Amino acid sequence: MKVKCDVCKTEYSLPSAPTGPVRCAVCGNVWNCAPQSRRGMLLMFFAAVCALLAATVFAVAVIVTSRGDNPNKKPLVAVIERVDTITADDGTTKIVVNGMVTNRSEDVYGLPDLIVVLHDANGAPISRQRFMPSATLLDAGQSVRFSHTLSGDMSGAKKVTVELLENTTGGTR
Repeated sequence: MKVKCDVCKTEYSLPSAPTGPVRCAVCGNVWNCAPQSRRGMLLMFFAAVCALLAATVFAVAVIVTSRGDNPNKKPLVAVIERVDTITADDGTTKIVVNGMVTNRSEDVYGLPDLIVVLHDANGAPISRQRFMPSATLLDAGQSVRFSHTLSGDMSGAKKVTVELLENTTGGTR
């Protein structure tokens, strides 16, 4: 605890609060030390708790926004708009997948290949077909439509999804 002489302003550091009067070694003044206010300590504790809480909220926000699987961090998004079944001239049934790829960033991105995945009734992939989109670059905020006719055996397919090949890199503005 720190105490200060009222007369000569000499400061003393004491290991604990004095229980009686205190005499200054310099000027001889005697005074009683008032007990320290608990209000100051309570305010310091409250400020420390607030700082800790703010640091925790900030850390969580940084972790959430920097996660690799955060959908907001993926600049390109592919969406299926329609799946049609057609009969070819030779009588075989074909599936045509129509959709759109959108660039949600403020950068120009090269369009990767797209992969159409057929899934069985349990959601397990049974077929993957890779194809190139019609555009090679996608400006900021722009979209491009795609259409792909699947080939091969499609029996057992209950669900169709589309994925972007994961080697997408950003370009310049």
